[in-house]
Formats: sequence, structure tokens, C-alpha cells
Amino acid sequence: MTCMLCPRKCGVDRAASRGFCGLGEEMLIARIAPHLWEEPPISGSRGTGAVFFSGCTLRCAYCQNGEISHRNQGRIFSPRELADSLKRLEDAGMQSISFITGTPFVPRILETLEIYRPALPLVWNTSGYETVETLRMLEGAVDVYLPDLKHFSARMGALCAKAPDYFETASRAIREMCRQTGTPRYNGDGIMTRGTLVRHLILPSLTGESLKLLTWVKDELPEGTPVSLMRQYIPYNGVRIPGLDRRVTEREYGRVRDHMRALELPGFLQEPESADPDFVPRFNQPDSFI
Repeated sequence: MTCMLCPRKCGVDRAASRGFCGLGEEMLIARIAPHLWEEPPISGSRGTGAVFFSGCTLRCAYCQNGEISHRNQGRIFSPRELADSLKRLEDAGMQSISFITGTPFVPRILETLEIYRPALPLVWNTSGYETVETLRMLEGAVDVYLPDLKHFSARMGALCAKAPDYFETASRAIREMCRQTGTPRYNGDGIMTRGTLVRHLILPSLTGESLKLLTWVKDELPEGTPVSLMRQYIPYNGVRIPGLDRRVTEREYGRVRDHMRALELPGFLQEPESADPDFVPRFNQPDSFI
């Protein structure tokens, strides 16, 4: 497979060599288990069935999942094995299924869904760094998009994620997600069955970028697109970027929260307790796979 799945467009044959992500063709997965800590319309009261794929198309300096996103730790799964796991998650009473950073494995995921597609909303949980072409491969397969919207300036995209084109690329991708899913829809339990929910993680010293990103959502995305404003930042991976080596202050959080309210954006606000390492999932443990 000559890989052009992500915006890096390495063009390598992943059966024989490795591109930016460092992954081969076979699916690597680090966790398949119930997850209770996503937004209310994703997790509900019983949880989402979270599939954490190894690898990532970004290199965020502060990534809390570095062992799987940077170092590709995980187990090989065939489409049949993943399909069986999806069935077990469904039988366990999950209210949705979340594919997390699955972009390098889109063809294998689509094979999986041909074998078994759960009768639950399927969520594509992504960094936002996607190509429109790959997203169109997912059209009709994904019910809900859950993209991050991380950085506004090319400088911060390069410094923090090794992606100077982050905002240019993510903004196109999120517009495409909204086109595919249309107006958000919810079932009787409040679970999103169709739609796009945009996440933004507030970073210390960078609230000015947060304000610009929220304004872009208001001005450029369809009315009613919900936003999840996250305050869970902890300086992981020994981040050495000046200003990012501490947590977000109450003043910084309040500035961004107040801007979101002034824009009248619908959505969700994270509690301060979310900035706790205990909320980081355990990977590659005996209890990591249902």
C-alpha cells in the first residue's frame, strides 16, 4: 500500500518501509475497553467502547498518550479480531463505539466494519489533522466526528505538533466532517447519533490562540455545532517548551470560557478535576482488552 492516508502524504509502501507514523500495514491497538470519561453525548451513563489505535500523525510535545502515539506500543489485531471485540463491547452495554486515532488504519477499519458493524453510533475521535480524501473514505461508515482543534498559528502548530499546516489542514477537515454529518442529532438517552463535536484543549500561555479558534468555530461552522472546552492539560513527556511546563491557571481558563459563552457556542465545559493523571487510560495491560 502506497500510503497517502494522512496530511504527511509520505507515499511509502508500509508493507516494506515506514513513513512519518512509523507503522506497518497491520492494525496496532493498545486498548479496547469501556471508557466513561468522554463528553456526555459520547459516553452517556454506561460508557463508550473505546478502541485506542497505536501511532499518530502528529507529534504533540505534551501528548498524554505518548507510549502509544509516539512509541507505537500495542498489539496486532486482524479485522476479524477487532470485529469480535466490537461485538463484545456492544454486548457489554456500551452506548457508542469510539475509534481513537485510527487514521493510519482506515482500510483495515473499513474491512472490520464489513465483517461486523455494531448497532451503535460509531465515533471517529481524531486530532483533526486529516485529509478530506481520507474522510470521504469514511463517509457513511462514521456517524459522529469528534475532532480536536488544537493550534491556530503555523508557528505553534510547528512547535507543538510538528505540523505548521495544522490549522489550515484541520479547518478543511472539520468543514468536511460537518458536511458529512449535518445538524447534530441525539437519541432518547442524549447520545449523539449524528453530528460533529469539536474539542479544544486550553494550553497555558496560549489563550490568545484559543480565542481565535473559538471565533473560527462560531464564524465558519454550521450553527449549533457543539464545542467541548477542555482544561485537562498536564505537562506530559517532560515538555520543555517555555510556557507549557505548567498547568492552566484559573484566570486563563476563565478567559477562554467567558469567550465561549460570549459567542453563545453550545457545548461542554470540563471540571478542574479532569487535570489528573488518574484519567489517563492504562495501555497494554491485562485488563486493557475486553
